[in-house]
Amino acid sequence: MAYNEKLAGNVREIILQSQKKVEEKNMFGGLCFMVDDKMCVGVEKQRLMIRLDPAKVEELIEKEGCKPMDFTGKVMKGFVFVDVKVLNTKKKLEFWMQLALDYYKIAKPSRKKSAKN
Repeated sequence: MAYNEKLAGNVREIILQSQKKVEEKNMFGGLCFMVDDKMCVGVEKQRLMIRLDPAKVEELIEKEGCKPMDFTGKVMKGFVFVDVKVLNTKKKLEFWMQLALDYYKIAKPSRKKSAKN
């Protein structure tokens, strides 16, 4: 198992309550939830990746279990990791999920690579 299946199920349930166009992709050694073709949330074994408003990151990394996303050794703007240990209630998970679901509406989609001629 490359990711936390229980957490993925809870994330899926929350997303599908309000979103119609959801795609799941194996990515970054975990499972990524794309909403309207935009990266929204990722699930790994021990943490949740949240894409959110970059202006809120500094405030949110003060919360228990939250840290900037530095997947490649470089901090990625507008992404945080949240340790699965602090997501021990539905209310806590919904808090983080709502941040991601609010932001995806204004987030720019990833640039698609063009096919080589």
